[in-house]
Amino acid sequence: MKVLLAALNAKFIHSSLALRYLRAAAEGEFDVLLREFTIKDDPLRVLSEVVGDRPEVVGFSCYIWNVVETLKIVRLLKKVSPATRVVLGGPEVSYDTWEWMGKWPEVDAIVIGEGEATFLELLRAWRDGGDLGEIAGLAFREGDRVKIAPRRGWIEPLDAIPSPYRGHLEELDNRIVYFEASRGCPFHCQFCLSSIDDAVRYFSLQRVKEDLARLIDYGVSQIKFVDRTFNLKKDYALELFQFLARYPGRTVFQFEITADILRLEIVEFLAAEAPPGRFRFEIGVQSTNEETNRLIRRIQRFDRLAGTVRRLRESGRVVQHLDLIAGLPREDYRSFRKTFDDVYALEPDELQLGFLKLLRGTGLRARAAEFGYVYMDEPPYEVLANDVLPYEDVRRIKRVEDMVDKYWNSHWMDHTLRYLRAWEFSSAFDLYQELGDYWDRQGYGTLGYQPEDLFLRMRDFLRDKGLRRPMVAEDLLKIDYLLTRRVRPRSPWWVPTLDKGGVLGWARRLAERPEILGPEFARLELGETALLKHAVLEWVSFDASAWIQDRQLAGVGDPHLAVVVYPPGGQEFPGSVSKWKGRPMLFVAAQMNAEDAADTHR
Repeated sequence: MKVLLAALNAKFIHSSLALRYLRAAAEGEFDVLLREFTIKDDPLRVLSEVVGDRPEVVGFSCYIWNVVETLKIVRLLKKVSPATRVVLGGPEVSYDTWEWMGKWPEVDAIVIGEGEATFLELLRAWRDGGDLGEIAGLAFREGDRVKIAPRRGWIEPLDAIPSPYRGHLEELDNRIVYFEASRGCPFHCQFCLSSIDDAVRYFSLQRVKEDLARLIDYGVSQIKFVDRTFNLKKDYALELFQFLARYPGRTVFQFEITADILRLEIVEFLAAEAPPGRFRFEIGVQSTNEETNRLIRRIQRFDRLAGTVRRLRESGRVVQHLDLIAGLPREDYRSFRKTFDDVYALEPDELQLGFLKLLRGTGLRARAAEFGYVYMDEPPYEVLANDVLPYEDVRRIKRVEDMVDKYWNSHWMDHTLRYLRAWEFSSAFDLYQELGDYWDRQGYGTLGYQPEDLFLRMRDFLRDKGLRRPMVAEDLLKIDYLLTRRVRPRSPWWVPTLDKGGVLGWARRLAERPEILGPEFARLELGETALLKHAVLEWVSFDASAWIQDRQLAGVGDPHLAVVVYPPGGQEFPGSVSKWKGRPMLFVAAQMNAEDAADTHR
């Protein structure tokens, strides 16, 4: 019997772990093909490829992000190939299964919950004419009737499940690989489906290490662990961190971490030995409102979480992505503003604002009326309003989300944003809210943009608002722009503060007296020609290096010469600069003698 497993992923770079488990479970007995599409693909093209494989059974994996598109394919498939059996699985159809089977007569069966054993038994029953009623965890049709068997117990030990990564590795080229070391979650967060499966089970360390080594040796670029709390079992997590930190390769690993229970021993190991950039942590904070956390049954010690995030940030070795959820019970606009400010103060590498989704099977969906939830009827079931957060507030928070993603998460202007938060805005949330409102008034949301546009729109927003120290902010925008360029820009978006003669004069002076910019600059041993070719010279209104290095606002109102030097494009500078990493370097003349100061041209 020929079986096709199909997934409509959100993006091409994603891959389906669930279908790979099912293939591994069944390919010893059946002819199993696996095809991956995206939700953006033309349904008729997907249909053509599915039908072209001539399968007798087609299995689709269903999630909130793809179930609508998947069911369109199912309906088309049954129109042109009514004899093909269709089976669905995944979290989106594992709840309210009666409803799915009733609304979609094209679906022959639904695998409910953990699917490896159920799917294999279903294929055997269809092949051999067996009784579907004897298969646990299955919804099926018997004539005109729908029947749903009791849920299947959890598979134990997990090592009994065949590895999805013993073959077919070429399918993973240029894709994110999803991986799990455990299943289940002991916590009971009422917005999350994982709260239903509180039986935490682990694959053996030997099995996990063997699979990881195979993937790393093959050369996959990124492995994302889907364990709900990777660090739940301290010794297990530490051993895997040590294994991955010391195993040779360039693969990047992403984990979902509960930071307030991340043990000190693990934190110190990561801070001391993790290769920079190899590990990415996704840390769900969601809310710092104590009443909200109590209502959603979320236990969280924010002080411990904050200490862990700060320690790892200081080490510079682990990339940290922190999540918030807007729309949780009793979290109104003012409370969410505080939550945002609490988390933004930790300066994560990425801060993601999500909006509550009332997933099928979750506690919050069951209690939606209690909290006055208004939400989308169709996937992804996103909340539009509740009894303390009207839709207008949701709209405004959406603007904050957009600005944080465009400005903070892109890291185009970190130094400017830090200055604005420290000196010009009493709240980080207010900064992004006012910026988002400005974008909305200007109609920028419907326009495309380049990085330069982000700088120009920020400059215009700040001018529109009015600042205490407008020149400091605009000078920092220039410095940020120059430091985030890979090569020397030919024509920046501002009018240069030095004319051509001024640049030539200062290039000559710095070549003759490099100590003006300090010993590190002097060690570059740049001549006049090299400076003109590889550097940008600008006057700024304060000591920009003091702010960037120590966050000290010094010398405001006094002219300072800022010089940004770019790597020479593969050729060594004549000087002996240690560890030149290919990034632009900033030098600032913090003090000048009378002769130097007299030569300033603004």
